Amino acid sequence: MHCATKNILTLAVLSAIATPVSTYAGGITYKEGDNYLKVGGRIQLQYHQADPDDGDSTDEIFFRRLRPFIEGSTHKDWKAKIQWDMGKAEEENEIAIKDAYFQYKGYKNTKVTIGNANFPFSREFLTSSKKQQLVERSFVGDHNYGTPDRNVGVHLTGHTDSKKVTWGASGTIASIDPDAKKLDFDTPVNRNDDFNDGFMVGGRIDYHPFGKLKFAQGDFSGKTKATIGIAAYTWSNDDDNNTLTPGATSKADIDSVTGLEVSGAFRTAGFSIDAQYNSFDADTVESAFTGGLYENGSTTLTNASIEGGYMINNTIEVVAGYQTQDADGYATEWNRSSVGVNWFINKHDTKVQLSYRMGENLNGVENKDEDELFLQTQFVF
Repeated sequence: MHCATKNILTLAVLSAIATPVSTYAGGITYKEGDNYLKVGGRIQLQYHQADPDDGDSTDEIFFRRLRPFIEGSTHKDWKAKIQWDMGKAEEENEIAIKDAYFQYKGYKNTKVTIGNANFPFSREFLTSSKKQQLVERSFVGDHNYGTPDRNVGVHLTGHTDSKKVTWGASGTIASIDPDAKKLDFDTPVNRNDDFNDGFMVGGRIDYHPFGKLKFAQGDFSGKTKATIGIAAYTWSNDDDNNTLTPGATSKADIDSVTGLEVSGAFRTAGFSIDAQYNSFDADTVESAFTGGLYENGSTTLTNASIEGGYMINNTIEVVAGYQTQDADGYATEWNRSSVGVNWFINKHDTKVQLSYRMGENLNGVENKDEDELFLQTQFVF
């Protein structure tokens, strides 16, 4: 695996530098007619300190994301992209596959993507990790709590002529980690042996009254922009890989999930605000299961987040956020408050982020609190 990856990277880099190149945001591109090759990536080095009230403080430094990509085409209106992460390797998965798809762009205002790509749910998840205000996503964008990850299938995205309305729809295969403390969606290309597999369909629509507001946090332009979106999906277990026995308390095979999102964002004069609410109904295969999020085989998991910031000379941004989550199996709501500051050296391409997060009632357990410090440097090429 390591040898093959090294050969791919070497070939791509040599191909790019051996010919005339032009630099675009997020990669270096060689282009000749309809043929092009783009290589790039992101490096996020993070320091994380956790200080729980009922235990010892811990800290670590690690590559949060170490994610190169190759994108290209040899045919008009077609492209393919492969992106992988060497910062999130676990168990037998030495490399975590992220984007792996090909795409047709020949239809008016519509793209058809086939492969492993983003599912159209959660504005915060669809906002790249490169362009987040806080170092870590909140509950509403975290695939551990109901938001689908990248999944394998057919994905459609499009917009109206004015781009004031954008939309997406997908039909995919998706996996769920049966950890009862989470509602953890994963891509089937990086699955573990006990993951539940199933079919998922869903879609979203967003309205942008002042012109399209891209999936990116913060306000560099100072122009007034706004958006409001809704999304929904349904996932159903195909019963091919239910491995957990009755009587388990920490894990449970998941039978079905439905999700709903309402989100919005506003930008003006350096100020930005993003807000989102999600609701998920999930059932376990074992109807009597109680543990983690679940009571008597089911749960309604809700999470909400609001975060905002103010940009000073497109260099320093002061940010703050609040998020909350509740579930049938929780004794009380799990809340997090965050404050932070971002230093932009080359906008999102080169930046340093500092976030301090105060957590109350972790996993719905009353008075189980934890404060966390995140310091992350990012370089995008």
